[in-house]
Amino acid sequence: MPLDSWLFWALLSAIFAALTAIFAKIGVESINSDMATFVRTIVVVVVLAGIVSFTGAWQPISTVPGRTWLFLGLSGLGTGASWLAYFRALKLGNAAQVAPIDKLSVVFVAVFAALFLGEKLSLLNWFGVVLIGAGAIMVAVRF
Repeated sequence: MPLDSWLFWALLSAIFAALTAIFAKIGVESINSDMATFVRTIVVVVVLAGIVSFTGAWQPISTVPGRTWLFLGLSGLGTGASWLAYFRALKLGNAAQVAPIDKLSVVFVAVFAALFLGEKLSLLNWFGVVLIGAGAIMVAVRF
């Protein structure tokens, strides 16, 4: 069933990320990029609060372990920094150039997962990571 498949959700994420780049590029045209990030963040918070409420997924704050708070907090800081940088890049550059460079995060995730999480990638996997990096650069650079 697709709803239980990581691949289904990952592809959906990629589609929404692509639409995000297009919508954000249009939306940031007449506004400061930091303000645009703030507006986007408010929308995300409101929508997620609605989803958590609708699905009944709220849980008492006291049941969330300290380690979880720490790493979700760090993840939130990373997301915020990423969004600020992304919107600034979109303000200054073309969406078709900014988005591929942003997707170099795939390369960084592979490297960081191997270094910090001990995840093992095969030689073929690493070749794919190199191709993703090379492809992102080839799409973004204008000759």
